[in-house]
Amino acid sequence: MGQTLFPNRLKSVRDLALYLESAQFGLVRESLKERQKLLEIANHLVKPVKFYIPIYKESKRNGWLIILGLSFYYVLSGFSKWGRFKLIPMKNWDEIKGIKKSGLKIILQYWDGQTDDLKLCEQVAHSATILGANIVEGAQCTSIIKQSSGYKLTYALSNDLFEIECSAIINTAGPWANQLLDTVKPKIEPPSINWVQGTHLLLDIPAAEGIVYLESCFDERVIFVMPWYGKTLIGTTETSLTCLPEVIKPTEDEIRYLLGVFVHYFQQYGDINDLRELMIKTFCGVRILPSSKDKAFHTSRETLMHMDQTHPNFLSVFGGKLTTYRLTAKKTVSWLEKQLGKRHKVADFDTITLQDN
Repeated sequence: MGQTLFPNRLKSVRDLALYLESAQFGLVRESLKERQKLLEIANHLVKPVKFYIPIYKESKRNGWLIILGLSFYYVLSGFSKWGRFKLIPMKNWDEIKGIKKSGLKIILQYWDGQTDDLKLCEQVAHSATILGANIVEGAQCTSIIKQSSGYKLTYALSNDLFEIECSAIINTAGPWANQLLDTVKPKIEPPSINWVQGTHLLLDIPAAEGIVYLESCFDERVIFVMPWYGKTLIGTTETSLTCLPEVIKPTEDEIRYLLGVFVHYFQQYGDINDLRELMIKTFCGVRILPSSKDKAFHTSRETLMHMDQTHPNFLSVFGGKLTTYRLTAKKTVSWLEKQLGKRHKVADFDTITLQDN
């Protein structure tokens, strides 16, 4: 959650349904606890929102399986009011304006959280600076050399080179984490990872009140139709990459995929070409997933914490979710204290609220 991979786009706590489907129950439980915490410490940024799941005759996911999954969701939420779900009566199906009615069997509604990920990241960083953190933006690390007492790190900023010495390093460079490892001497063998690109499209269509969970008409994935500052945001894709591009941008296939799913369910907007005229903006980013032969949709979203025995004071953090950033931070600080010893606590991480910048 430093330089966010999806600037100015929605980042909801919406992925929980996907994790239930792929049986990642531990991650769901953790995410639900953290969602509740974010609703408390960042209630100006994180809001509860209705999610709708329409089930059609041709849907690959049976209604009873979705109900079973939402029942687990409710239990794992600790029977929270934000874990409840219900069946929407047919007379109220127009709550989802314009949704295709042909073949529609049931609509389920549950609750989740929604936030602006960029603003949330900025406020986390701002709160850290208030507590004494020194944040340098726009720097590029050129070398990290292990010394007897720690590391010497060299970075470039505005055509100048700077050196700092430190006792430990935590690598949270996201998709570029292995590139950072390439600057380390002696070498740290990087873990095997996959890069997965995700794209969202912002459409000039008035936003609905809730978020709609839609099964793709092309494959087994799901996409979401979401309100975003008065407009409609649709996403996301999961495109596996063989290498990390210099410029991260949506592909034509991704755009056609998202528009195709949208017009399948909201047919009043014509065909893909008609809908393309309503595109205002695109957002695209890359996430890290642990190396797996499974499709990206089924790959674990658990955080990977990588260490090398030859570098006991160097930790690389791969993957993870925005929702559970606090858990990742706690685990990282716990690791750091084991390496360097206890430090004076300057704030209670579980009660401090995020500060506006």
